[in-house]
Amino acid sequence: MLLTLAILTAVVSIHGVCAVPQTASVTNTALPTATAVVPGLNYLAREAGKLYFGTATDNSEFNETRYQHILNNYLHFGQITPENSMKWYATEPEPGVFNFTAANAIADLAFRNGMILRGHNCVWYDELPAWVTANNYNASELAYIVANHCGTLVGHYRGHVCNWDIINEPLNDNGTFRQDVFYDTLGESYIPIALRAARAADPNAKLYINDYNIEGVGVKSTALQNLIKQLQADDVPIDGVGFESHFIVGEVPTTLVENMQAYAALGLEFAITELDIRMELPETPELLEQQKTDFNTVIHACMSVPQCVGVTVWDWTDKFSWIPSSFPGYGAACPWSSDYVRKPAFDGIAIGFEGGTI
Repeated sequence: MLLTLAILTAVVSIHGVCAVPQTASVTNTALPTATAVVPGLNYLAREAGKLYFGTATDNSEFNETRYQHILNNYLHFGQITPENSMKWYATEPEPGVFNFTAANAIADLAFRNGMILRGHNCVWYDELPAWVTANNYNASELAYIVANHCGTLVGHYRGHVCNWDIINEPLNDNGTFRQDVFYDTLGESYIPIALRAARAADPNAKLYINDYNIEGVGVKSTALQNLIKQLQADDVPIDGVGFESHFIVGEVPTTLVENMQAYAALGLEFAITELDIRMELPETPELLEQQKTDFNTVIHACMSVPQCVGVTVWDWTDKFSWIPSSFPGYGAACPWSSDYVRKPAFDGIAIGFEGGTI
């Protein structure tokens, strides 16, 4: 089935909420594969009332022709997150010296395909250039550095990035603040400094705090809600929360919907920003079937709460997944295999957007 749909060449921002409209795919192994015959996952997400189904991508993957063929298909992906090229080490490798070459390449890809572009990220404890982590700045100096970095980065993409992960992973799993160069020097104040600089740089972009292990009810999620309440009380701009959602097969939290409703009650939108569901290798039909169920559970949760605006997978193919290098012995975390074959997880996502559960 060939479908011809119009592709926008620019992202449209309406009252700070990005909207876009819309191209096809491939598929085969001994393990079970997807059976759903659908136009694409972003098509289903849009039909279901969500803004997008999207994916992270990285510049190093652009030389893969088959990868690009599927990535560029708006029917599958209506949103793009640069996996690394907007991070601090890439965008400000030296003090006050900014380089947007790699990030612009991903931005151009998104704009060509009419896709929403997510900014990722402004302030994170990891992947910082050495000049930032030197930790020889006093509070006023580091406050300027944070504000200048966030303001310059967000300002460069003003009007083009719809949602920004301004603060990335600020909390430990026990709910305390992560100790890093920012917190150690500025305490909690680095968070409002970054958010206010971002708002000034682009008043229409949605500003997020993004973290993992906050997807279900628990101490870390409660701590983030308390942080947000304090930010709101102090009139600090905060629009949304990103649930990273790096899960393990068979271990998806059972309180996703309850937890999402708690954030919705704070007047926020939120998104599933880095979804993958890893399994202990080797893959088996049983693990793939459980993974299908788990992906469906996550999509169903997003479908259950209107304030969940969309879902992004942390790359869509196992070929470029970060999991094997970070969690030895685990992998197969994405909806497509390393050979670009749709896995049962693809069906789980499709069924979820169509309103079904497994």
